[in-house]
Amino acid sequence: MAEQGLEGSLHRELGLTDEEYERICSILDRKPNHLELAMFSVMWSEHCSYKSSRIHLKRFPTEAPWVLVGPGEGAGVVDVGDGIGAAIRIESHNHPSAIEPYQGAATGAGGILRDIFSMGARPIALMDPLRFGPLDDPRSRWIAEGVVSGISGYGNSVGVPTVGGETVFDECYAGNPLVNVLCLGVLPVERLVLGRAEGVGNLAVLLGSTTGRDGIGGVSVLASAGFSDEASDADKRPSVQVGDPFEEKRLIEACLELLDSNLAAGVQDLGGAGITCATAETAAKGGAGMDVMIAPIPQREPGMQPFEVMTSESQERMLAIVEPGNLEAVLAIAARWEIRANVIGIVTDTGRLRVLDEQGGQVLADVPAKALEQDAPLYDRPRSAPADLDQRQADSANSLAAPSDPGADLIAMLSDTSWVSSQYDHMLFLNTVEGPGGDAAVLRLKHPSTGLDTGRGLALTTDGNHLWGSVDPYRGGVMTVAESVMNLAVVGARPLALVNCLNFGNPEHPEVMWQLSESIDGLSEALLAFGIPCVGGNVSLYNESRGTDIDPTAVIGLLGVVDALKSPPPGVRLVEGSRLLLLGQTQPELSGSAWAALHGHRGRGRLPEVDLEAVASVADAVRDLVIADLVQGAHDVSSGGTAVALAEMAVRSGVGFTAARLADHSDLFAESSGRAVLCIDPEKLREVLDLLEERGIEHARIGVAGGNRMSVKGQFDLGLDEVTARWRDHLPDALGSGTVQG
Repeated sequence: MAEQGLEGSLHRELGLTDEEYERICSILDRKPNHLELAMFSVMWSEHCSYKSSRIHLKRFPTEAPWVLVGPGEGAGVVDVGDGIGAAIRIESHNHPSAIEPYQGAATGAGGILRDIFSMGARPIALMDPLRFGPLDDPRSRWIAEGVVSGISGYGNSVGVPTVGGETVFDECYAGNPLVNVLCLGVLPVERLVLGRAEGVGNLAVLLGSTTGRDGIGGVSVLASAGFSDEASDADKRPSVQVGDPFEEKRLIEACLELLDSNLAAGVQDLGGAGITCATAETAAKGGAGMDVMIAPIPQREPGMQPFEVMTSESQERMLAIVEPGNLEAVLAIAARWEIRANVIGIVTDTGRLRVLDEQGGQVLADVPAKALEQDAPLYDRPRSAPADLDQRQADSANSLAAPSDPGADLIAMLSDTSWVSSQYDHMLFLNTVEGPGGDAAVLRLKHPSTGLDTGRGLALTTDGNHLWGSVDPYRGGVMTVAESVMNLAVVGARPLALVNCLNFGNPEHPEVMWQLSESIDGLSEALLAFGIPCVGGNVSLYNESRGTDIDPTAVIGLLGVVDALKSPPPGVRLVEGSRLLLLGQTQPELSGSAWAALHGHRGRGRLPEVDLEAVASVADAVRDLVIADLVQGAHDVSSGGTAVALAEMAVRSGVGFTAARLADHSDLFAESSGRAVLCIDPEKLREVLDLLEERGIEHARIGVAGGNRMSVKGQFDLGLDEVTARWRDHLPDALGSGTVQG
């Protein structure tokens, strides 16, 4: 193969450093040509190789008897009993969504769906943790509307319900929104498949859409550099993929039929880095090689160059490894589902990924598959705590003056995100027992083969708190896991597995790498304490705009099981005449709280300490009370503290409350971990109190539900209608309408 002359700066234009370029030359024992350099650039990008984070991700606990597939595959898979596996994955599409909100978000949903059904699982639910700039910023509102419309347009059309998530508006995301998407799927455990190219002579069959110039470089390029003033949105827009949910629906059904019929030895999603990634990963993981032909790849645009074809991230494409004898059956299934199917490669025993113009034709690229997939650089980047950390920690939010009107502060922190969830269909499949608005989504667990109800349920929650992370990324990670565990407890679920989406700034900034490392250690400490394995995740770096990094934002998705789903969970509500209990210990610390941020105090002080053993005890007690049908309403206490928890229960149910024993604004707004507010029938109160006392759970009787006012003795007395109107109307009023425009 003749070498092609390269401009000295080409590798830099493709995002490779001089050292990385020299390493590629050493691996090949020659200079790479343009195609080879493009393939290395996307595979060694931050998005695909995790070269700045792999060294830290290894510290996550990943093993448990119920884990079938851990990190490193398309999705994590756990055994949930009855011969059923649950596949779960979370990903980010932050940078594309900042440029083209609708398509960025839509293709984020499409990509996560393919991760799930590539494992042999049928996607049954999506969740969308979202972060945008402030509502008074026109561009942030435009991005928010487009993102929500993109998720709803894709999820609703493809036929997968969006059952929950988060929506946060904050100034730190003004130039760099976060669009994280989680997907859950179920499969019979015998259908589990991994992306492996095994069996010399087996065929690589490309299924689905054509390959175009949309998405060339895509997330693998955009997610490896922050936004700057030099490049306009128009310059970046060709890197954003364009989705087709109806093609995706056909692709789901075709792939699952292939796997049910045992016609595919392996299936791989074409996500970041496109055909290069899918062919290199399947070959490297299978210990094989592959010859890939350009000519048979369906192309939607004329004159595409080989490097464009190999690195395009055009959507709705899958790669299946098929024995030659099964090819006709595979083509027949593809024809029945009206999707394209083209043989584009052959598995070899060379260990090399070769790209040819056609079978037996000119070799355009020849590289070790393992070098692309497994030999990417691994950086232990410099990390250091903020130089002024001691001064920051000494500046506690407790030093702020007590509010003259705590009720006004409470109202300012309330916002109903049901406008967002109203754009999504959350009842597809009719599995949703608890949908958007609850602490966790709850789905009926039906057997994927028979459709029969198992009588059990799956619970899902996504959580993250950048305000905690900006104060202390380590303890913020601990508190985030504790919040998720409590969210599952109030719907009667026990935690089973976690996935994470770690959204951070520029890894070349030592403080950002310190934040990432600390956050991973905090998350890991909590996971070990609760006995929860991490089965997968995603790292999104270079989330910066004009040189300013976002606050550290570790978003987690926690999957749980409801062992006996006899009725819907109690929900975030109050019942007239019921008694209110606050479980768990409130520490008088306001640093990192939403109340402190409301008063301009951010990133300073010390977060409240977390007693993980106590959190686990409270969660176990709450879970047992819910399962025993002793709770009429339940809500975890997290962002905004006890006051916000009580107010949200009131406005969601239309029932007020009268409370006492919340002596000051710290009692109202502190965000100590491992707490919940329970609404208890007076006739069952003694039984509940006996259980709490028997287990040594700290608790307090704080009030009574009822009436049309929200009142805390000595703090505030608000009309329920007034608060409900502000809570309900704030978001749709700010965004200008009740429906979004794409």
